[in-house]
Parts: sequence; structure tokens; C-alpha cells
Amino acid sequence: MGSSRKSQLYWDCSAACVRNVCQKILSLIHELYCARAGAEGSRSHLRALVSLYYGRFVWFSSGTTCHQTFRIVARKGAFCRGKTKPMERRDKPLGDSREPRNRQHGEAGSRLREILCANRESGKGGTYAVCSAHVAVIEAAVQQSLQDGSILHVESTSSQVNQFGGYSGSTPNQFAHFIRSAGERAGLPQERILLGGDHLGPFPWRAEPSDSALGKACVLVQDCVVAGYQKIHLDASMACADDQGGGLPERLIAQRAALLCQAAERAFQQLPLGSPPPLYVIGSEVPAPGGESVAAQPPAVTTAEHANRTLQTFRDAFAGLGLSAAWERVIALVVQPGVDFGSNAIFDYDPAKAQSLSATLSGHAGIVFEAHSTDYQSPHALAHMVRDHFAILKVGPWLTFAYREALLALSSMERTLFGTKSEHQLSTVWEVLEQTMLRNPSLWRSYYHGSEDEVRRDLIYGFSDRCRYYWNQPAVQAEIARLLHNLAANPIPLTLVSQYLPLEYEAIRAGALQAVPEQMIQHHIGRVLSVYAKACSAWTTDGRES
Repeated sequence: MGSSRKSQLYWDCSAACVRNVCQKILSLIHELYCARAGAEGSRSHLRALVSLYYGRFVWFSSGTTCHQTFRIVARKGAFCRGKTKPMERRDKPLGDSREPRNRQHGEAGSRLREILCANRESGKGGTYAVCSAHVAVIEAAVQQSLQDGSILHVESTSSQVNQFGGYSGSTPNQFAHFIRSAGERAGLPQERILLGGDHLGPFPWRAEPSDSALGKACVLVQDCVVAGYQKIHLDASMACADDQGGGLPERLIAQRAALLCQAAERAFQQLPLGSPPPLYVIGSEVPAPGGESVAAQPPAVTTAEHANRTLQTFRDAFAGLGLSAAWERVIALVVQPGVDFGSNAIFDYDPAKAQSLSATLSGHAGIVFEAHSTDYQSPHALAHMVRDHFAILKVGPWLTFAYREALLALSSMERTLFGTKSEHQLSTVWEVLEQTMLRNPSLWRSYYHGSEDEVRRDLIYGFSDRCRYYWNQPAVQAEIARLLHNLAANPIPLTLVSQYLPLEYEAIRAGALQAVPEQMIQHHIGRVLSVYAKACSAWTTDGRES
């Protein structure tokens, strides 16, 4: 197909003209095919003839018939709000009634792109990614998704979940099964579950030479794609053992990210019929996985010049490996919006400082910003971030921080209730958690500083929430089980709930919650999730806060 002919397919249309041009599109494609093949040909071959990626045409079957529905995804236009579905990478005959095994998983990715496209138009709408493998957090996230009708967007980091188990003890396939099973038990449709890989790259193996670290990172990316992860954050921003100096040149970061993308694309080629193609997030100014030990000043906001240069550098790196088609599925750039948190500090979002960065996106169709370390931001700040096209908000430590708050509050209730009764062996959650952390300090040592008393305080109560890495330890789990068992023996007086969990007390009094430990824990985590859910839908189309 000649370039002049192909260029006719790259239209920029609005919703108003879609119905009028659908038939013309079909006729044009058919004409092109007949000119090439010299025959009428089958409609199934037409699908293989024309590259129909996002930002061009998205052509999908209406079911078992040969009738097709066409929709145009305008890179700039109101039709971005319309519902679209991703192009199937491997095409079936249009009369084949077989339902692709993974079609339901692709619907969440389609919905994500709709949300991001709408955000580019109006500043309204976004998504938050739950970055946690904790059972209680996932259960609360499932309930929030059921409550507000949103997608369940869950991501795992390369340290948390990898081919060797990570600190959670799960491989990508096991993690995917865990999330989907949690959704299924609660009645959440599978097509509303979106799995993502966060910081997929050499970070867990950065102490090794770059060839070794990147090789393992490529295997991880492949495993994530095979497991059904649809959103892949390619992060090669960290130096490996044989890299010279401190930070890496951006060009090298982009080249390594392109290698990871190439591995993901190869894995996608092996997926079953109808599998959705991966969506990618890129960047070089990427916060470290798990948070950072921040100084007294807030981090500098990424400059507009840096963002422009990053996008061009990554685009060139992708093209250099023949990944231009994959570049069409890059949906977000990770930048620094000026937010972060440390053990005792929170740096809030300042819209004025990010104004120039936000305006940068006007020159990059189809791209939004992904914001990391948004934990503990105020509801108003999060809503402002979504309005400024930080349409993907990452949250993790704040959720397990809320879990710890609820758990220790319940522990205080237990001691008040049973402190003088010898028949109850009281749990020692706080004590065993601290002992476990002190025996294995590798996961928190570089994050907490100060006197011994200050460090011991931060171990349990710090905003960095490094204790989230230790909840799955057998000794800690045993004490949690003892706590819940003790509290299940008798009803918890509302007076104690009011003292230690006042917000849950209000929900109980309103009839929205029962004074059951597990429900109160889930409600406490859900409060954080509701802040993000509201922020991601907090702005009306005319820019007013709802």
C-alpha cells in the first residue's frame, strides 16, 4: 500500500461525522485491498492488510456476523469519549463465532484508554493504581470498585512480584490469579480488572552487571505480559553494577527501556487469539520503587523541556528497534509533579509550579502523566493533579499505613477488653512486628535516620510505611490471627470503637458498618481509596470542582 493511499486512512474526525464516514471507510479499505490483490478477497484478509492502531482506526467485530462497527479514535477530538476496543493482534475470520479467551481482560485496557482520552480533552476523569499485594488492601479495593463502578486497577512492582517470587512470594502469574480470584469472589466482572507492572526493569538486580540485570528484567516483563498484565511501566532509570558514575544518560535509559518493550512485544506474539496488546508507560525522571528518603525540601518539578526531550528520546529508541507500532500504545510519561513523602514529611502538590509541565502535553497527542508517590496528598490536591493531566495516580504505602492504623487500634481495644482476664492470651502484634523488623533491617535501614527512639518510632508509624514488607511474616500473621480471634469472642463496645476508630464509629452509628474487626479494617482502608476515587472524577467538563 503506497504512503499516499495509507495517509488517507489517518483522519482526524469528531463524533459528529462518524456515522457519515463509516461507509466511506469500508469502501476505501475495500478499494485498496482490491487494487492490491486484484480480487474481491475475503473480509478477513482486509483486517490483515491495514494497520489499525489507536490514533487511527479501531475496527472490531460485532459478534458472530460479518457486519462491522467502525469507530474513529481521534487523537484530538471529542470522539475520544466514545467507547472503543483494542484491535486484535491476531485476527480471526469475521464469521468465526469463537470468543477469544482473553477478550474480557482487554476490555479494562479499552476503558483505561477512554478515561485517559477524556482527561486530555477536559481535565476530568482519571484512574488510580493500587500498588499493593496485601490481602486486606486488595479486598478493600475490590469493594471500592464494586461501589463506584470503576475498573480495579492493581499494579505490582518488580521487587514485590517477579519470576523469583519477590518480597511478596508471588510470580506474575500467581499475582494475577490472586487479584482475579479476589474479584471473582466478590462478584467483580473480570473485564473490570486491569493488571499493571510498576517499575518493571533491572531494579531488583541493579547490584549485578547490566547485561545480567537487563536479562532478568526482560524475563520479568515477558512473564507479566503472559500473565495478562495489560499496562507495563518500563523503568530502566537505575544504574547497574558496571555503569559508570551516578545517574544514567537519558539516551541509555531509553535504549534499555526499548529492549524491555521488545521483550514484551515478543511475549505478546505468543498469546492466544484475541489477547489485548500491552499499553506502555515510560520515563526517565522516575521515583525509586517503594518511595525515597527525602530531604527537607520538596522535589523539583520536571521541566517542560525535560518532558519534551524525554518523549523524543524514547520515541527514537523505540523506532531504532522497529517498535514504532508499540510506540502508538505508549499512554503515559512518568514525571515529577513536586509531590513526595518521607518518614515524617509530606510535600503537597502546588498547581502553580506544575503549570508549564502540564501545558507540555498539548504537543503530544495521546499521552498523559503518571504520578508516583501521591500518598497522603489532600483530596483537593489529588483532584488538582487529575485536572492537570496527571491522570494516573499511584497509591500504595498510604493503604497499608491505614491497615496498620486499624490493626493497632483494634489491639488497643483488645487490651482494654481482656487485659485482666487470664483466659485470653493477648496478642502482641506491635511487639512482634517491631522484633521482626529489627531482625531483618535491610528493607528499612536506609530510610530511617535519627536517634534510636526516633528510628523505633518510625519503624511502625512512619509515613514511609516500611513495615508493609513484614506483614506476611509467619510470626506477625500468627499474632494478627490471635487478635482477630480474641475480638470475635464478644461484641466490641461502641465506646471503644469511638475511642480508637472514631470514623468507623460514625459509620456504625449510621448503619453502614458492623462492629466486626475485619469490616472495620476494610472500611478504614476504603476511606483512602474513596479519596482517590473521588479525585479521579472530581472535575466537571467546564473545569468546576464537583
